[in-house]
Amino acid sequence: MRSSLFSYLALFFAVFALSTSAIFVKIADAPPAITAFYRLFFAMLILLPFLIGKKRYRQELVGLTIKQWGLGILSGLFLAFHYVLWFESLEYTSVASSTVIVTLQPLFSMVGGYFLFKERFSKGAIIGCFVAILGSLIIGWQDLQISGDALYGDILAFIAAGIITGYFFIGQSVRKELSLIPYSVIGYGSSAIFLAIYALCLNESFTNYSSTTWWALLGLAFVATILGQTIFNWLIKWISTSVISMSILGETIGTCILAYFILGEVISLEQAVGIVVILIGLAIFLVQQRKTN
Repeated sequence: MRSSLFSYLALFFAVFALSTSAIFVKIADAPPAITAFYRLFFAMLILLPFLIGKKRYRQELVGLTIKQWGLGILSGLFLAFHYVLWFESLEYTSVASSTVIVTLQPLFSMVGGYFLFKERFSKGAIIGCFVAILGSLIIGWQDLQISGDALYGDILAFIAAGIITGYFFIGQSVRKELSLIPYSVIGYGSSAIFLAIYALCLNESFTNYSSTTWWALLGLAFVATILGQTIFNWLIKWISTSVISMSILGETIGTCILAYFILGEVISLEQAVGIVVILIGLAIFLVQQRKTN
């Protein structure tokens, strides 16, 4: 499965689905904690019938060890922190800048993969990684302002990038023993609980939002989470965190394109050049890394 064409097609489909995240967040007129809560709560509700309706999944859930429950809940905590920080960053900096920084996960995943899972990377794969990262920096260069609110937003996005990498590393371990649906329901459900508690502490309202906001929240749950995040959770059983994190750099491309058509944000020359550089870097990394597997 790991080396099949289908797995990589699914990976790039998931990246495009995930590219809608920042767009839906910008459309949704709700606080970051509420946006993150409904994204994961609705996603859990979508998956829950599949969990309840299949005997094998119910048996897996009942048979989970304390360690597996702990790791599943921990993944939910990581996911909650990631979304709160990222959505908060979008309040202070642009879609392009926030997305560029939050997708710099390979910086964390390559180091973590080397020390935690003894992954080895060829020189070509490492070069491809840094080429793709360079493309992301080119796209967000105009927005990476070392001042005021923009810098604060950039820092939040960078921390969010490190946290989501931790989430994928947990998934890489747990998914070897646990099916996709139980793992996702535990992770999304526990994350939704953490986010609900956080929103209550902030006295945020869970209701009284416009129909546009509700549709955006549903879009986040179904498109970005079910068709994006959940496919990553499925693939991580066969594809390493490092490869998935590298591919997520492509989210910047999808976000820029969607921002142009939906939000009216113009694609600048720098962004166009960055998109090409990212594609080159991704191609180099994936080809070189497949040779080492």
